[in-house]
Amino acid sequence: MVTTAVILAGGLGARLRSVVTDRPKVLAPVQGKPFIAYILDQLAKAGIKDVILCTGYLGEQVKATLGSTYGSLRLVYSQEKELLGTGGAVRLALPLIKTDPLLVMNGDSYCEADLQAFYRQHQTTQADASLLLAPLPDTRRYGRVEVEENGCILRFMEKGQSTSAGWINAGIYLLSRLFLQAIPAGQAISLEKDVFPDWIGRGLFGFPSSGSGGRFLDIGIPEDYAIAEEFFHP
Repeated sequence: MVTTAVILAGGLGARLRSVVTDRPKVLAPVQGKPFIAYILDQLAKAGIKDVILCTGYLGEQVKATLGSTYGSLRLVYSQEKELLGTGGAVRLALPLIKTDPLLVMNGDSYCEADLQAFYRQHQTTQADASLLLAPLPDTRRYGRVEVEENGCILRFMEKGQSTSAGWINAGIYLLSRLFLQAIPAGQAISLEKDVFPDWIGRGLFGFPSSGSGGRFLDIGIPEDYAIAEEFFHP
C-alpha cells in the first residue's frame, strides 16, 4: 500500500467548544495525547509514509504540536485561508499529492478498519472513489449508505431519515486523481453533501469495515468525546 494520506483537520469544532475551548478538536486530549495521534498511529501501522494535514481553524497549533514527523510518518501542511469544506480542503492540497489514489481521513473520527484490505478492494473494483463504511445500530445521527452486493453505492439517506441499523460513512476514503481534479478549485464544497452524491453510478463504491472490528467514534459532540477514553482503553 503505497499512497499518501490526507487528514482533514480544519474544522471549527463549534459543537465541542464547551469542553475543548483552547485548541482545535483534532488536538482534543484522549489518554494524555491528542486525538489525531490515534489516526496517525493507524496510518503508520498500515504502512503509510507521507501525511498531508489540511488545517484551518487554529492550524498553527496543529503544526506546532505535531511538527514535521510523527514516528515513521513525514508530515506536511496545507493551510486554508478561508473555510473550504472537506472537498475544497482536499482540492487545495492537490499540488502536494504525489500518489494515486489518495487516502483521505476525517481528523475528528476514528474507525477500526483494515486499511490494506480497503486499498485492495479499491484497486480490484477500479473505483474512482471508495468510502469505508461502519456498522451502527442506529444511523439517525449520521445518515446511512445503501450499497449493492458488488459494493456500488446506491444512495445516501439524510440524517434523521432512518433509526434502524445500517452502514454509515466512516469518513475514510480512497480517491483517484481523476476524482480529485473534478472538484472545483478555490470553492467551499463538501465531499459528503456535494461531491459523492454526484458520483453515484460513476465509480463510487463502499467497503464494509465490520470484518476488522468496525468500531466507530466521532468526537464532534461532547457526549461522544466523553467516551473516547474508554474507546481507546487498551
